[in-house]
Amino acid sequence: MRRRVLFGLLAAAVLAASVPANAQQPGAGAPAQGRRGGGPGGPGGGGRGGGPPAIKQVKPGVYMVTGAGGNTTVRVVPEGVIVVDTKNRGDENYTALVEQIKTVTQAPVRYVFVTHHHQDHSGNIGNFQSAGAEVVVHEGLNKALETYNPQQGKPASAKVTYTSSRNVKVGAAQAEAHHFGRGHTGGDTVVYFPDVRVVSMGDLVVATAPNIDFPFGGSLVEYQQVLAGILKLDFDMGIPGHGNDPMTKADVQAFKDKVDTVVTRMKELVAKGTPKDQLMAQLKTDDIGWNLNTAQWTQPARLDPMYDELSKAAK
Repeated sequence: MRRRVLFGLLAAAVLAASVPANAQQPGAGAPAQGRRGGGPGGPGGGGRGGGPPAIKQVKPGVYMVTGAGGNTTVRVVPEGVIVVDTKNRGDENYTALVEQIKTVTQAPVRYVFVTHHHQDHSGNIGNFQSAGAEVVVHEGLNKALETYNPQQGKPASAKVTYTSSRNVKVGAAQAEAHHFGRGHTGGDTVVYFPDVRVVSMGDLVVATAPNIDFPFGGSLVEYQQVLAGILKLDFDMGIPGHGNDPMTKADVQAFKDKVDTVVTRMKELVAKGTPKDQLMAQLKTDDIGWNLNTAQWTQPARLDPMYDELSKAAK
């Protein structure tokens, strides 16, 4: 008996030594990655991107900042910086983002583009404007902010808006803002940097399944043409709205192919008379690695308008 106890203690010590000191056990305070309390269209919308901001170079002069909300793109030249997306709302998140940018350049931020109204991307519009940057958004973003009420507080409206496209230049860096139509929301912006062949896509393209905010103008059917518009750009690297790594153009094409598959299958189900409340349960997506039978897709505020547009498109 004594020998068995000693053996057990020795085995436990060996096992403990094999686990890193900073390892987290499931359920023991691990960060909740990818969580949106209430969904982006609801009162708690926009909170994905766990952990503090962290910056990494993806191309010379181009950086990606993950954490504290949606991904931020940073385009750096000696004359200044162009930023895409501003992290979760709050002075602490704004300061942390600026500090990350300062690790790669001391040049001032000249322009900021925001890809859509969800606060994990638009949260610090006001801070950047107060610091002297020109913040540019699609007019639909400011319109959405009129009724958007996230738990973190309403982001500030941008002072500069555009309708279909807006180009800026800082030194040798060019940035083209495009609105290709309704997709993730009704006010999405894609920012293309032609001189470095990089595109910042916001939540139109993410590392996981898409999320469409129908209450704020999003569209599944029109999503296809928006993704087609992105793919017409001459780029070799895309920055997703969420995900730890940039994407190749082939990755973006694969994402669109999955969206096309979902739309086709949904139209077929609707055309067969599948009841609205059974649509997502009957939709096959396991072969593309997505689970869309979730609250984000089945809540009436999203399911009702989606079913209506699919019914019209299926005719």
